[in-house]
Amino acid sequence: MNTPMHEIEAVIEALIRGENPQTSLDPHLMKILKELISQVGSVDIDPSFKAQLLERVHQALKPKASFWSQYWWKAALPVLAVMVIGTALYTFGPSRSIEPSQNPKANQDTTPKRGAITHKIKAQGGGMIEAEDSPSLISANTGSGKSASLGEALKNVFTKESVSPTSPPSHRGGGMIDITDNPTLVQSNTGAWNGSEAKRGRGSMEMDDSMWYEPYPLPRPEPYFPTPEDREQYAQIKTSPIKKVKEQPVSTFSIDVDTGSYANVRRYIRSGQTLPQDAVRVEEMINYFSYDYPSPEDKSVPFSLTTEIGPSPWNDKTKLLHIGIKGYEKSDTEKVPANLVFLVDVSGSMGDQNKLPLLKQSLKLLSKNLEAQDRISIVTYAGSVAIVLDGSAGNDTVAIESALDRLHSGGSTAGAAGIDLAYQTAQKHFLENGINRVLLATDGDFNVGVNNIDELKKIIEQQREKGISLTTLGFGMGNYNDHLMEQLADKGNGNYAYIDTLLEAQKVLVTEGRSTLETIAKDVKIQVEFNPSIVSEYRLIGYENRALAREDFENDKIDAGEIGAGHTVTAIYEIALVGEGGEQVPDLRYQKSDTTNQVSDEPVLLNELGFLKIRYKAPNGLISKLIEVPLERNQIIQNLDQTTDNYRFSASVAAFGQNLRGGDYLSSFSYEQIADLARGSRGPDRYGYRSEFLQLVPLGNSIK
Repeated sequence: MNTPMHEIEAVIEALIRGENPQTSLDPHLMKILKELISQVGSVDIDPSFKAQLLERVHQALKPKASFWSQYWWKAALPVLAVMVIGTALYTFGPSRSIEPSQNPKANQDTTPKRGAITHKIKAQGGGMIEAEDSPSLISANTGSGKSASLGEALKNVFTKESVSPTSPPSHRGGGMIDITDNPTLVQSNTGAWNGSEAKRGRGSMEMDDSMWYEPYPLPRPEPYFPTPEDREQYAQIKTSPIKKVKEQPVSTFSIDVDTGSYANVRRYIRSGQTLPQDAVRVEEMINYFSYDYPSPEDKSVPFSLTTEIGPSPWNDKTKLLHIGIKGYEKSDTEKVPANLVFLVDVSGSMGDQNKLPLLKQSLKLLSKNLEAQDRISIVTYAGSVAIVLDGSAGNDTVAIESALDRLHSGGSTAGAAGIDLAYQTAQKHFLENGINRVLLATDGDFNVGVNNIDELKKIIEQQREKGISLTTLGFGMGNYNDHLMEQLADKGNGNYAYIDTLLEAQKVLVTEGRSTLETIAKDVKIQVEFNPSIVSEYRLIGYENRALAREDFENDKIDAGEIGAGHTVTAIYEIALVGEGGEQVPDLRYQKSDTTNQVSDEPVLLNELGFLKIRYKAPNGLISKLIEVPLERNQIIQNLDQTTDNYRFSASVAAFGQNLRGGDYLSSFSYEQIADLARGSRGPDRYGYRSEFLQLVPLGNSIK
């Protein structure tokens, strides 16, 4: 139940006044509350006693509020009776000084202990059990198989209506009630007692770990799944260094369309927490935003290529080289059907509000934008795995939402078994000419079933070769495993996003849904060869964990990044031109700079500051295709104000990310200057993402 406690309080107060409140409370819980107030009010007791009892009800409901929405149909009435009556007797009975002991484990120590009850209770019939000394539990099961009303229970307690015992107790002063299958006597195990003769009936009740209530002390107000200690995991990143062109003229890397780092950094900033530097991946912050690059003119090439060279905002002696890619946007008539398997983590660590509840809302958003031709499955994993929905039509929102509503958290995290079953389900509904993708939604806290992460990666790679990709959606904090989430998405030819709010879910799964789900080019690699006669130094901003060896560029067996429909990807180099004084790495003794030593006397090469090459494969292709573009010196824009909004805004995001990582190469470029640069280049901002960035920038100093 998600109803705020203040609404429950208001209902209780209204019922005491004899009113019939209009409320959104669960009708079954409402019925129980009405009966409780009615029966207590019909008994002649002291008003202060009544108020204290109602406070006990309030406290008992508060920490277990979510329990009712999951289990009321199994145990609402008897369990509430157990809590309320046991609490009342313990608090207000003749003996109030009993110190509770720890709950004994199931089928272990069965010796009655003061203040303890058995771990498991079975009541195959039996009447009212009443004790006057120090009971721990009252059973409301009757011989007819129907639970005795809460009113009857309270009436018997407060009016002392009881029957004579048939025999003395075998133990005195304890608190354990044990009802066997066909009892003739139920012992209350108290110092002074009254009991009733149990009769065989059809009623039954079981209590196990998931339905455990301790009548005393009162339930604690902590959440059912307390927030774990801070043990978030991030891959260590060493900022890309400045490189001398005469020593290393070639730079090679894989593109990256992940956005998880930006959303995760935003979460840290908003909460005022200290930000781990390794949580900041600058390229993911840059690529969180879409840029207005031109779309491809020829549909035979899945993306366009844009370059721009201009002044560096933070160093007037260096330049920035921008490389922009824009994926082909498909029209509604060109959309292909999707076979999507939601692999949902329902383990105990997912119990927080910003995990499983947010995850369910997020997937509902996606499901509302699917069509009849799409196929949706839901696989869950915790201590075990299960298929909750098996290949339903994408427009069957009732079935999809019903399946999501049935999900609740509990147990350990058998992530590997869940991934296996998800891939099996995806293979079962495989679409030859469609999208086949598993969406893993989790906090990444795999603690059972994964002995070797490398083995898990191999499974994902094998499925990738079969045409089933993997997208990871991260949730939560405290135990979040960012490192694993990024790795799995990379191996699965998918993308990685972090969902911290429903607005972020809307962005990733709806606004940019096709970009997230539909790949138009895979294994996209970029290589730049710089001309040492014009460029003396360079450094690639970000992409540290995407670096490739020079020879990897030509090797089609080397995996690289994917581009989705409509995706934009941006890469930025900071370069120092020969003779302009922007160099930061001193010359070697035997390799001093010589500006007269040209690479070639050919006029074309004299004008080139570098040569850009891109390799990519079709979504189902095995052989890569090559795009080559010269980078000409006469392309350089001398005035920053004359550069495009794309250039300046992406530079502001790059500066922000670098500052959060320590700002080693930014000199004194401040957060205020970053905000000014972004403010002047915000441009069209349909969804407000850039305006939100402007709100985050001034807070950068607060999380150091």
